[in-house]
Amino acid sequence: MPFEHLRELRKRFRRESVTLQLDDIQSLILRSRPEPYVGIHAGLRVDTPEGGRALLGRLVEYVPSAQDWTADMHAWTGVAISHAGLKAMGLPEESLASFPLPFRQGMAARAGQLMDTGENAPETWEEFYKDDSLHVAVTIYADSEESLADAVEKALGYLEEIDGVTLLGTHAFGAPDAANPFGYHDSLSQPLVAGAGVDALPGQERAIAAGEFILGEDSETGSPVAMPSPDVLGRNGSFVVLRKYDSRVGAWNDFLREHAEEDTQESRDALGAKLVGRWRSGAPLVLSPEKDDVDLGMDQSRNDDFDYSDDRRGLMCPHSAHVRRMNPRGSELTILTDENIHRIIRRSSTFGPEWDPDLTAADDKDDERGLFFIFISARAYDTVEFLQQEWINRGNFIDLGTERDPVVGLHEEPGRFTIPDRPVRKRVDGVTTFNRLRGGQNMFMPSLTALRWIADAGWES
Repeated sequence: MPFEHLRELRKRFRRESVTLQLDDIQSLILRSRPEPYVGIHAGLRVDTPEGGRALLGRLVEYVPSAQDWTADMHAWTGVAISHAGLKAMGLPEESLASFPLPFRQGMAARAGQLMDTGENAPETWEEFYKDDSLHVAVTIYADSEESLADAVEKALGYLEEIDGVTLLGTHAFGAPDAANPFGYHDSLSQPLVAGAGVDALPGQERAIAAGEFILGEDSETGSPVAMPSPDVLGRNGSFVVLRKYDSRVGAWNDFLREHAEEDTQESRDALGAKLVGRWRSGAPLVLSPEKDDVDLGMDQSRNDDFDYSDDRRGLMCPHSAHVRRMNPRGSELTILTDENIHRIIRRSSTFGPEWDPDLTAADDKDDERGLFFIFISARAYDTVEFLQQEWINRGNFIDLGTERDPVVGLHEEPGRFTIPDRPVRKRVDGVTTFNRLRGGQNMFMPSLTALRWIADAGWES
């Protein structure tokens, strides 16, 4: 049932424990997507400062705050702006210069730090993401096509009335079973944000300091991370990483068919679970190592209640599995790092037809199936570059040398996946790039106050 998981979330809400200014924070930051969900991403270019500010002045009226998440909303809108977009709106140079360097440069200019090379290099991206033309990104999530159509009309239906803004394009998305293009229930593990007023689920452990996600709040270091100035612009905002991937589902299926121990769907699913770290239902391998458990996978009180402290050798979940790489909770890492400052809020969205086990590589087509990888963090750019360099495209931190993430890693040459086993580990060769980057941008998600301040050209008052 749509929004059933949100109703369960509301049961854990304790308004008396709220310390954040929820009424000023965009709902999309702290509110999970519905399950199942539909939605749309829209990209706009600001051609004149007046047009851009007029756009925000209209948009902000349809952006709910995080305080509204307890209401029965059937759709909600989020807004993020690139550095080029802020510049096009006429923000003073002093404010523009106060943003982090990776945000100012944009994602394409950071390709070296992000290891976006070869077929993932910026020159291969879709036109939509080239030349820093994506100035404003509007995301709308909804629980039905009818709710989505109504929200789109409210948030974007007036664009023809505004001079100085160009709609670059839209991209619909949605997943009836909340699964990614490969058929795996995703976005199950989310950090608990201190001060948001929500009780922890089993497995969430302690709340992460709010300043890791909300600018102006204390971070895990005990003080806020640097934020844009003036205060009205930066406070209660956050940073967003947007990366669009085309998913090669047929190539994934071919790999499983070729390397599974037996020529059965069950054996192929078992190998896929090793690569991902969860079964298709979302059930984690460390809780159900032998077979999928749909009840476990769908149970919010159990499906994230684990760590890897009892699986030191990786016999249940390989060290190189995607979800273990991205959140190695309780693992012994060769290169030590503070996991809590690399936590991210994920708002990923799947597009295209549902996973089909009969697809082959010959069926893969550009822009037919894929994923918008979207994450939110006050340290977004340091985090994404760390993840790309260390946890995704290298294996040193788990003592696996050059071995890369089997799901989202870039494999310019066929790679290897290691499965610990007794008496000796197994190695599966021939891993390819199953998710190809088609573009992206570094964005800023302002507070509602900041959106109005920009719309009103508050720096001129």
